[in-house]
Amino acid sequence: MSSSPPTRRLRLGLPRRVFSQVLLMQLAIAAGVAVLATGLFLAPLSDQLDDQAMRRALSIAQTTAAQPQIARDMTASVPTPGGPVQDVAERIRRASGAEYIVIMNTDGVRWSHTDPRQIGQVVSTDPSVPLSGDEIMEIDNGTLGRSARGKVPLRDAHGTIIGAVSVGIEYDSVRARLIHTIPSLLAYAGGAMAVGALAAYLISRRVQRQTRDLAFSDISALLAEREAMLHGIREGVVALDRNGRIRLLNDEASRLLNLGTSAVGRSLDAALGPGRTTDVLAGRVTGTDLVTVRGLRVLIANRMPTDDGGAVATLRDRTELEQLGRELDSTRGLIDALRAQDHEHANRMHTLLGLLELEMYQEAVEFVGEVAGAHRVTAEQITEKIHDPLLAALLVGKATVAAERGVSLAVSPDSYLPDLLVDPRGLVTIVGNLVDNALDASSGSPDARVVVELRAEGRTAVLRVRDSGPGVPLEQRETIFLEGWTTKKVPARGKRGIGLALVRRLAEREGGGAEVGESPDGGAEFTVRLPEALTGEELANQLTNTEEAR
Repeated sequence: MSSSPPTRRLRLGLPRRVFSQVLLMQLAIAAGVAVLATGLFLAPLSDQLDDQAMRRALSIAQTTAAQPQIARDMTASVPTPGGPVQDVAERIRRASGAEYIVIMNTDGVRWSHTDPRQIGQVVSTDPSVPLSGDEIMEIDNGTLGRSARGKVPLRDAHGTIIGAVSVGIEYDSVRARLIHTIPSLLAYAGGAMAVGALAAYLISRRVQRQTRDLAFSDISALLAEREAMLHGIREGVVALDRNGRIRLLNDEASRLLNLGTSAVGRSLDAALGPGRTTDVLAGRVTGTDLVTVRGLRVLIANRMPTDDGGAVATLRDRTELEQLGRELDSTRGLIDALRAQDHEHANRMHTLLGLLELEMYQEAVEFVGEVAGAHRVTAEQITEKIHDPLLAALLVGKATVAAERGVSLAVSPDSYLPDLLVDPRGLVTIVGNLVDNALDASSGSPDARVVVELRAEGRTAVLRVRDSGPGVPLEQRETIFLEGWTTKKVPARGKRGIGLALVRRLAEREGGGAEVGESPDGGAEFTVRLPEALTGEELANQLTNTEEAR
């Protein structure tokens, strides 16, 4: 058995293309406006034509009633089809183009009419208004059909009302004039529709180009997908218009930049404030994978211009990766310190073995005492002045690394820091970054030397790190604290130029600051002040006891 193909149901409706839908809607609007305008024009025009017809009828009636011969003939004759009143009325009717002119006496008896058989009979409408001395104009139905009428009183030479004059203009003539105007109105309406259709076509073509000829359903689906994608990805997205105002901010960007939804519509400078992050997002700093610091977050930013003059910037959070890198650097530093100690210990053991083999026992004893004493003295000097165990351990390890690199690392005699730090880890980060930079700067210079000074001034912790390196030129003493600025070779694993920026941000977070100047040794001297870095409990007593002990 052969099966017949399924029949397709014909479905009528709007086309799917935006171009066609917009064109049809605009044509419908243009046609509706044209019809509405024509109707609004015709409605008052009909009323105006009616009013003109009634006033014309009233004017003819007034002119007829003003003829003194009619009043004299009515008092001197009787109403007959060939009478003088009928002759005058017909002459005026033909001259004015009126439909009829009816002259009546005070009893409503006709003295003139277009139908001679009606002369001598009573009028079919109420003549009381003109017989009472008032004039009237109206559109009414009479024996001759629907007409525009004007009625006035008829007076004799003494002003006494002896009858009335009723003039009618055929209403169909008024309608004919109205209909006669319709073709011209339709011509104007058609011209307006043609202009509207052309404008609708041009607008639809522009909409077609801007929407890439997508259907409304496709555009709606794309918007829904875009919203889901933007707020679902773990990368910050900031869209800017051509004036630099924020027009889109997804959830991740709001979190990374610490901004709320109220930032949408505001400029970057107003929302973020001045700084490198603002400069990077605004395009004032160019490049790819630009490093910036926002608060305590290390961000990687990229910016792509759009066709409308705006831009879209993406942000990646590199804070955790940077922390892992710092921890790796610390681990490497510890390994380097252990390796340096192992290397130094091996050399000392070989020296000791040689002394013993040479049976130089006294010299061996003195050598062991000297080595042990020197290491103990270095550790004791640091722990005597730096009571915080994290900072002391950091400086002891850095001293070993410095010795291997041929740099003398010393703690200033003016140093004293009690074990009352509010955030010791933050100070460890600051000290580690500054000491590492000082070692890099001093390494290879004559009489390489790094001096660290840590002391408490009330509740303020003051840190100074001096080196014997080349120093920092005056014009670069602010730019070195910017994210991404470095004089070192960029490593393969990531970016440089973050350490000093983090140092300043950490200091500013505590209400302090970081600056650089020239050290007495000719190199650079970094100074960091951290107000409220030490707890107030027992601080004054410890400082007093320390001064007395000195």
